[in-house]
Amino acid sequence: MSPFPSPGRMKLGYFIVIISVIGWLLFQTLRPALHDSKAISRPVEARGDLAGDEKNTIDIFRNAAPSVVYITSLAVRRNLFSLNVYEIPQGTGSGFIWDKQGRIVTNYHVISDASRLEVTLADHTTWKAVLVGAAPDKDIAVLQISAPADKLRPLALGESKNLLVGQKVFAIGNPFGLDQTLTTGVVSALGREITAATGRTIHDVIQTDAAINPGNSGGPLLDSAGRLIGMNTAIYSPSGASSGIGFAVPVGEVNRVVPQIISKGKLIRPGLGVIFANRNLTAELGLEGVLVLKVLPGSSAEKAGLHGTTQVRDGLVVGDIILAVNGKKVMDYDALRDELERHEVGETVTLTLLRDVSTIDVQVPLEATN
Repeated sequence: MSPFPSPGRMKLGYFIVIISVIGWLLFQTLRPALHDSKAISRPVEARGDLAGDEKNTIDIFRNAAPSVVYITSLAVRRNLFSLNVYEIPQGTGSGFIWDKQGRIVTNYHVISDASRLEVTLADHTTWKAVLVGAAPDKDIAVLQISAPADKLRPLALGESKNLLVGQKVFAIGNPFGLDQTLTTGVVSALGREITAATGRTIHDVIQTDAAINPGNSGGPLLDSAGRLIGMNTAIYSPSGASSGIGFAVPVGEVNRVVPQIISKGKLIRPGLGVIFANRNLTAELGLEGVLVLKVLPGSSAEKAGLHGTTQVRDGLVVGDIILAVNGKKVMDYDALRDELERHEVGETVTLTLLRDVSTIDVQVPLEATN
C-alpha cells in the first residue's frame, strides 16, 4: 500500500478546506457587528401615573415610618480571664412611638433579657432607653427615651374589633436588622391564640400573611388608612423565617394595657379576692372547675358570700367550686383568669358555683389584683 493519499482523496480534502474557508468568510461578512461606536442609551418610556393603591401604600409608609423605631438590647458579660465587664448585643427588634413624652411600645420578649436598651429613631439618632414597665403575659412592654418632642411622631390608633378577613395590612419593622422595611398583606384570620413567653395564652390575635421575620417583633401592623391595628409579635415557621403566617396583638389590647403600664408600671388585673387551689389538689380530689381555697377578708368575694375550703380533723370540707363565668365554662385557673381579664376592675360578673351538691349563681364585683 502506498504511504501517500490517492489523488482523489487529496482533491476531496482540498475541496472541504476551500468550502470551510468560504463559509467562514461568509459568516464573518454577514454576522452582526459585536461593537458599534455609535451606540447610545435607549430612550425611557413614559410610565404614566402610579396606580391608586401604590400611591396609598407609599403614603402609608412615608407617614408611619418616622414613628417606627429600632431597638437594640445589650447584655453584660464578664471576661473569664481579665474579669472585665463588657456589653454585647443581645438582640434587636422593633417598636413604635406611643406619645410625645418619649414612650415606646414593643414586645416584652424583645427586651426581657437586656441589661441595657437603646432606641434608634428614623432619623438614625440613638437614645438610651429605660423600662417603664411590662405585661409579660400579654407580651407588651413600654420604654422611655429622652428625645425632644419634635423628634417624636406617635402613630394614629385604629380599631381591631371590627377587622375583616381580607383587609389589606402593612407591617413596618427591622427584620434581620434591616431598618425601615415595609411588607404588605391581608388579614388572614381573626381570633387566633398564641402563647406568650410566660406560657399564658394571648387571645384574639390577628393572623396576617404580611412577611414578618425576626426583628419585626414589636413593630406596628397598620390598616389601609395608616392606623395602628396591631403589634407584630410572632411567626409560625419551621425555618425561623417568614412562612406567610404571622401574628399581631390587637390594638384594642395594646391600648388597654399600655396606659396601665404607664400609670402603674404593670398591668392591673381584675380579680375576686380569692386564693385558689392548685391543679394537683383539684385533680386529687377529683373535682372539675376551680376550687376556692381561701376567701380574703374584706374582699369582694367575701362580701358576695363565697365559701373557702376548711380543714377538719377527718380531712377537708370543700369550699365553693367555680364552674363558669357569665355562663362560660372554666375548667382550670388559667381559663378563669382569662375570662376575668375580659372585664375591667369594678365590673360585676356572674359566677356559677358548685356548693355542696347544689349549683348557684353569685354576683361578684371585680377588684384590682396583681
